Amino acid sequence: MGPLSGLRVIDVSTVYAGPLTCQLLGDYGADVIKVEHPRGDSMRGHGRDKDGIPLWWKMVSRNKRCIGLYLGDPDGAEVFRRLVATADVVVESFRPGTLERWGLGFDELREVNPRLVLVRISGFGQTGPYRERAGFGTLAEAMSGFAAITGEADGPPTLPPFGLADGIAGITGAAATMMALYSRDARGGEGQEVDLAILEPLVTVLGPQPIVYDQLGEVQQRTGNRSVNNAPRNTYRTADAKWVAVSTSANSIAERVMKLVGHPELIDEPWFDTGAGRAQHAELLDGIVSEWVTQRTRDEVLDAFTEAGAAIAPVYDVADLMADPHVIERETITTVEDEDLGPVRMQNLPFRLSATPGEIRFTGRPLGADTDAILGDELGLDVADLRERGIVA
Repeated sequence: MGPLSGLRVIDVSTVYAGPLTCQLLGDYGADVIKVEHPRGDSMRGHGRDKDGIPLWWKMVSRNKRCIGLYLGDPDGAEVFRRLVATADVVVESFRPGTLERWGLGFDELREVNPRLVLVRISGFGQTGPYRERAGFGTLAEAMSGFAAITGEADGPPTLPPFGLADGIAGITGAAATMMALYSRDARGGEGQEVDLAILEPLVTVLGPQPIVYDQLGEVQQRTGNRSVNNAPRNTYRTADAKWVAVSTSANSIAERVMKLVGHPELIDEPWFDTGAGRAQHAELLDGIVSEWVTQRTRDEVLDAFTEAGAAIAPVYDVADLMADPHVIERETITTVEDEDLGPVRMQNLPFRLSATPGEIRFTGRPLGADTDAILGDELGLDVADLRERGIVA
């Protein structure tokens, strides 16, 4: 049993933050009902497919029962209200004002369910001059300052090749949901509205840039793989044309690295005592580490660093990751049975609870697979009539 067993979540969100929030809640036991437009959620068309079967959908919609329901129809909106009356949480990612236009805003929904937590995920939030703009993770990655500091110093601002901002917002959304539920259930509070802008969690994890600019007027620049906080910190090419990553965030680790690569005399330099001091001498330190690494194979480098107690990791692609013995033993990637594809491998739950671990009960379901069971058997609605009128799938 997961820790959220007995909690019902309605997922009316789409790419990608909201679906991830709901995936995490479902992973830990919540009954998640995915509500899609009868044409199907756009998430089904994202990423690669196998024989027409969407692979990303199988992962991000795991542990979700699926119904197709058109909320823009008044009868569909009424069906949705009936469903909301049974729920603890609704997660949506429409452009601000959309639910209100359908008569499904927070004020209307809490009339049918005063204990409801409504999690609203949008690009720029429910307030402010940009609230009605189309907002995607790419725009947040650009506006947050992330792209401006990512890439080589003489290269262009660089965007991540995956949904970074959405992913961080999705994890944040799960945390925000649990805080609202804790306030409701453990503190005698009420249902409430959660306003989550995709932009803001990414701004949070970018560190001290705002306070540094506020107090010192400094704007961080692109430095490639180097850090402004410590050195040596970079990726280094080995003799067998592979790559490793080294980090020396702790002074003791930096000392071990210098001893390992044959330059212990640098430890006595006054600038070596702090990460910032070492970062100002990154050219020197990188050159020393790079010269040592390029003379050895990746395995030799990894073994030497590990024996010395220094921090290092191989630069993996996904095939390397899934073959790593540590990843295999911890089941970071796990195998689950899928009704269409048979055994499939995907990311396991992101953290482990000893008493209530949660599980992947099933993978992403076909469009409308659970419409009859949820709307017919559980709510007692005439699904055949709704289907004939195109309100449900």
